[in-house]
Amino acid sequence: MSDHESPISIQGGGTLAKAIVSQGEHWSVPDGAILASWMLRVAAFLVDVVIVNSVLMLISRKEIVNAWNLSLWNSADFHYALAFSVTILASHWLYWRLTGLAYSRSLGQKMFGIAVVCDDGSAVTSKMWDRRAAGKLLYLLPLVNLYFAVYEIARISQRHTHQSNLDLKVGTIVAQAESLPPASRRHIR
Repeated sequence: MSDHESPISIQGGGTLAKAIVSQGEHWSVPDGAILASWMLRVAAFLVDVVIVNSVLMLISRKEIVNAWNLSLWNSADFHYALAFSVTILASHWLYWRLTGLAYSRSLGQKMFGIAVVCDDGSAVTSKMWDRRAAGKLLYLLPLVNLYFAVYEIARISQRHTHQSNLDLKVGTIVAQAESLPPASRRHIR
């Protein structure tokens, strides 16, 4: 066999696996990064929602639950329910933006050891955190959230980069923090 050429030739060098992964429309992944599964991402999201809603419950003395009060929505005082809903959405957006800027991940993601970085491993910018936080608000809207959750879980499961559509739009990946190369980890707290 030593006198035969290999039937597989890779242009540009590297391994066959890297050549296969680099083809197509998907983003590249930093070397050695272990991508977060959809289960870890959902668990971290739920922890984040519990944290924000618990703080809102304490601050509002449980009045924030009126955002889900259907009889209040159908009354002449619906503007109270609307104000509570806007408060919930604004609080979550602010939470995801500020924790993203401070830690490169939310507290729920930190609890599960995952971090958000650009597809090339660099730090996520402020503008990217704004877009990412705004996109996550869809998961808080009743009924709409069920459709988007199932759709995004399917996308995460199907892509080799485990990216949701939001990740693709923003240009981020969610990976286990310890698996990222040291240069990609330095901004993660």
